[in-house]
Amino acid sequence: MDFYYMGGSAPCRSVQMTAKAVGVELNLKTLNLMTGEHLKPEYLALNPQHTIPTLVDNGFSIWESRAILGYLADNYGKDDTLYPKDAKKRAVVNQRLYFDMGVLYQRFADYFYPQVMQKTPADPEKLKKLEEGLGFLNTFLEGQTYVAGTNLTIADLSIFATVSTFVLAGIDLTAFPNIQKWYALLEKTAPGRDINQQGLDEAKQWFDSAKK
Repeated sequence: MDFYYMGGSAPCRSVQMTAKAVGVELNLKTLNLMTGEHLKPEYLALNPQHTIPTLVDNGFSIWESRAILGYLADNYGKDDTLYPKDAKKRAVVNQRLYFDMGVLYQRFADYFYPQVMQKTPADPEKLKKLEEGLGFLNTFLEGQTYVAGTNLTIADLSIFATVSTFVLAGIDLTAFPNIQKWYALLEKTAPGRDINQQGLDEAKQWFDSAKK
């Protein structure tokens, strides 16, 4: 299946890790957003929102990373551990995914993207909101090994991609011991963690540029 992506993107890395977890081989197709490759007619035919990532599986096109994670787990997972079929367990996984998208990663973008793209000074109020989001995650992990229950799920892989980007950008996790413990575990055990690290190495230049 074809996977349109940028290696430095946290949402893209979460899909790559999930593909690794379910044993799916991705045909990687890098898109250069800076040169407008995502605006070409052939890509718009696949994804009219022209966002990344996009997955195309036998003619079926799906975008939004967290939707892709669920699709991969449902269709290619050996069991339902990564994305439970039990309604209550799945609801918790979905809540964490929506939290990652709407709070955790969004607040990271609100804080860092202006610094990286517009070279604007860091906004301390936006940093507070980012840290508040980490506080929520730290609470979710109280007494828990994983973010959505007793097993690794796609919510862990999505949030791991996000938090690893926080760490790359210099966010200190010292005040969040539950996150630190979980993060250390995922660094050692997450499927595709080497792929995640490769993407982080690619993304490093973005955050280095923001510090200049």
